[in-house]
Parts: sequence; structure tokens; C-alpha cells
Amino acid sequence: MADAPEMMHTAPTTPPARPVAAVNPAVRVIPIAVHIPKLGADSSLIKLGLDADQHMQTPPVTTPMQAGWYELGPAPGQTGPAVIVGHIDGASQPGIFYRLHELAPGDRVVVERADTSVVTFVVRRTIHTPKDHFPTQEVYGRTAGPELRLITCGGSFDRAARSYRDNVIVFAQAEEEHDHDPATDGIQPSP
Repeated sequence: MADAPEMMHTAPTTPPARPVAAVNPAVRVIPIAVHIPKLGADSSLIKLGLDADQHMQTPPVTTPMQAGWYELGPAPGQTGPAVIVGHIDGASQPGIFYRLHELAPGDRVVVERADTSVVTFVVRRTIHTPKDHFPTQEVYGRTAGPELRLITCGGSFDRAARSYRDNVIVFAQAEEEHDHDPATDGIQPSP
């Protein structure tokens, strides 16, 4: 950040503290990647909208390691619940969100954005719910600040419907926004 004051070093081996800007919930910056350090899950993000039946699209099941951002809602870092979805599995292999159910309060999710900034979200809770009781208002309803929802399938597989019966949903709140720096945030830039 050009306007940030220089930080003093306390010792030559201590890296300088990076200035951290508060999340600007009014600015829409396109997300390009999601990183979940606890799970070792990293994916670029494709834009998703609505399908012909007016349901949210999902990434192609033939590329189960691909996550997608629902672009008709808020972008990560804007006020409201940004939504990122991914498959639990597909093409006979685990998907990007195969272990999503393991996220617990305090875990971090990092979203890399097109302007080279990243927004870090802190997990508040993870729920497992039947699809026919999907908590629409909790997932898509208004929030006081920037939040993130990660969604995948879960539960048992209904072979007749060719779909899982449940959803796993992670609710997270924005912690900070800062310039991306692979040396200090551990996130390698997306191609």
C-alpha cells in the first residue's frame, strides 16, 4: 500500500509487519482462487450463475477439483454472504471439498482476488443438513459484514436421483484483507 507508514524492524531477522487494510465491504473485487490450509485444498475459481431451472450452477462434475463462485451474489470481501461451491467427488475421485466437513471454528479460508489482495475468513461453524431442509435464509440472507459460505454435498448417495441427500455448509466471517505476498501468507499465486 503506497500510503502505509514504514514499519520499524526490531531485529534484522524479524520480517517487517505488513500493513493490513480493513475489509472494504463496498468494493467488488472478483475472486480468482480459494485456499483452505487445514485441508490442503486449493482451487482457482470459475464464475457460476443460474441454470435453466433457476438453480445455482455447480462446477462440472468431470473436474471435481474445480471450485466456483456464485457471481450473482456478493464477492468475497463485500458485505453479505459470498458463496463458493465445490464437489465432494466426481469422475471416480475425491473433489475439492471432499474434506469440507472437517472445518471447525477458528479454521481459516483464504480467498485470492483479481487485484492481488486476499481476504482471510474465519470459520464460525460447519453444518450438515438434508437438502430438503436447506437453510436458504441463513446461507443467502443479509449479513452485517463480509461473510463466506462454502457448500458441498454430503450424507448418503441416492443412486436413483444420482445425487447426495445432504449438504455440508461452512459459515465464515471476514477477518482481514491485505495485499497478497507469497513469502508471508504462504499462498502461491494462481496462474
